[in-house]
Amino acid sequence: MKVIAAIAFVLTAGFSMSGIAASDHGGHAGHAAMSEKPNTDVALTEGLVKKVDKSAGKVTVSHGPLPNGMPAMTMVFKVKDMMWLDQMKDGGKIRFAADQINGVMTIIRFALAE
Repeated sequence: MKVIAAIAFVLTAGFSMSGIAASDHGGHAGHAAMSEKPNTDVALTEGLVKKVDKSAGKVTVSHGPLPNGMPAMTMVFKVKDMMWLDQMKDGGKIRFAADQINGVMTIIRFALAE
């Protein structure tokens, strides 16, 4: 009986951990309810590019608090325009606006910062 309980615990823990690992940052501070249409009126936030992954169409950015209430953190974003990745450099400063598109945090506006 103890073996069955142990197996059930391991299976339950495995499923919940895989669900956690598959999640993105969209659920932070209630942001999961954000619209699926990008909000182009969002103010730009300063960020520091940590890594550019052109093959995946993603960029890792360390940023301050976002206007939608997301706290300062380092996270991976998709980009609306893949050409922006050619302008971004590791260690470079950017100003950007991000919104959740199809459940993925995406940079929807971008400018190089001075």
